[in-house]
Amino acid sequence: MSYAGHKSSPVRHIVMWNVAGDTAEERATAIEIVRNAFEALRGRIPGLTSLEIGIDHSRIDYACDMVLVTDFDNEASLQAYATHPLHLAVRDQLQGVRVARYQVDYCLPSRDAA
Repeated sequence: MSYAGHKSSPVRHIVMWNVAGDTAEERATAIEIVRNAFEALRGRIPGLTSLEIGIDHSRIDYACDMVLVTDFDNEASLQAYATHPLHLAVRDQLQGVRVARYQVDYCLPSRDAA
């Protein structure tokens, strides 16, 4: 999704997942698979300036299992990431490992404004 007037602002892309698995051990294995796949993208996608993976430790029933927080130079960089071959390969590799997905994208204050 694009917002007029914000095309040059940095963008934060947050994705939260639940992973497949009937047991805590199966879910822990799935989490590591997802973590390793996305961490392998670090430094390999133009415009991707930051990548962080967080694993939920609260065990609250409404919490997601994990979160990916990524920052991009701008909206164009985020859109390019969405179709980048390395990202698409990760998406395909993780088919069925992630069972629920939630996403938020928002503009960050411009680095020039700081």
